[in-house]
Amino acid sequence: MKRTQVGIVGAGPAGLMLAHLLHGFGIESVILEARSRSYVEGRVRAGVLEQGTVDLLNQIGCGERMQRQGLLHHGIELGFSERRYRIDMTALTGKAVMVYGQHEVVKDLIAKAEAIGVPLLFNVGDVRLHGIESDAPSISFDDEEGNRDELKCDFIAGCDGFHGVSRPSVPAGVLTTYERIYPFSWLGILAEAPPSQTELVYMNSPRGFALFSMRSPTVTRLYLQCDPTDDIANWSDDRIWAELFTRFKSKDGWAPNEGTILQKSITPMRSFATEPMQYKRLFLAGDAVHIVPPTGAKGMNLAISDVKILAEGFHAYYAKNTGEPLERYSSVCLRRVWRAQRFSYFMTTMLHRDPEGNEFDHRRQLAELDYVTSSIAAQRSLAENYVGLPIESVL
Repeated sequence: MKRTQVGIVGAGPAGLMLAHLLHGFGIESVILEARSRSYVEGRVRAGVLEQGTVDLLNQIGCGERMQRQGLLHHGIELGFSERRYRIDMTALTGKAVMVYGQHEVVKDLIAKAEAIGVPLLFNVGDVRLHGIESDAPSISFDDEEGNRDELKCDFIAGCDGFHGVSRPSVPAGVLTTYERIYPFSWLGILAEAPPSQTELVYMNSPRGFALFSMRSPTVTRLYLQCDPTDDIANWSDDRIWAELFTRFKSKDGWAPNEGTILQKSITPMRSFATEPMQYKRLFLAGDAVHIVPPTGAKGMNLAISDVKILAEGFHAYYAKNTGEPLERYSSVCLRRVWRAQRFSYFMTTMLHRDPEGNEFDHRRQLAELDYVTSSIAAQRSLAENYVGLPIESVL
């Protein structure tokens, strides 16, 4: 049997960042993760970090490799009608974003946790939450050797993703869920090819959305809108490249560099939010409680902002003997969550071709893009949301 102050379920960005922030406040935690370390560190996800996320990683001493290898971006490009238009985010907001893969962030957070002695248990099984309505909750689990163990704690932080055990542990009738499933998915590839330009390109094409991104000076990340029922086996490398070149067709002749495809997969698109984000001694964060379509680059950043706010609440509880900030965790987080949902929905519906829509809908999209790329006010609104809205405090 183990004892800690905060038991954290999940070693993704949310759980790992929370443990580091708590460590900085002198609060003990233990992280339980169902997967292996190699799986968690190799799980390729989002790669655009808001300014606030970058600042937090630097603050906890996990920013050195990011600063060395990450790609600082001061703008993005929106493309339609075979032309591209740049949104200068830094000129409009004074801020920038960092392109640095989520799996690289996770590697840095795990390495730092190891260095400072934060307990992190991988390959745990049959995780169950107990007593979340009491003052003494606990988490039972099978350790890596298959032995049953228990972690007693003051609070539980559920950072174990959409399919984790934390959210379903809340009694029926407590949570309200809001969801939208989109009629398209993303086919994503990693290609061994130097990026052919230095910033992201979001392209609205008559054949559907495409996104040009990158992971390093030698690896390009590319996405295609596809049917959600499609099978990756139907997409040969030649078909993928042909479709990419068609959708990115530009009057100035620009195109992504072609190279060996290292990885390809299809990801469904959904918007999902649950209220409230807390129940008694259980607090939910990250994908366990909300998901946004990746078009707005908000998923990991929302998870990081959740746990920053949550860590402040725990600090107030232990250092100032007040639980009031923790009681406001959900309401404060949800303001930012719904603003991110709005922005992600805006970007998604502006850029993707709705298979159930008609030419009127496509012309409306083009008018929206024309307005955004020609209005400074509209560009500033997009830029403010893209680089990240301020993270509120519960203190």
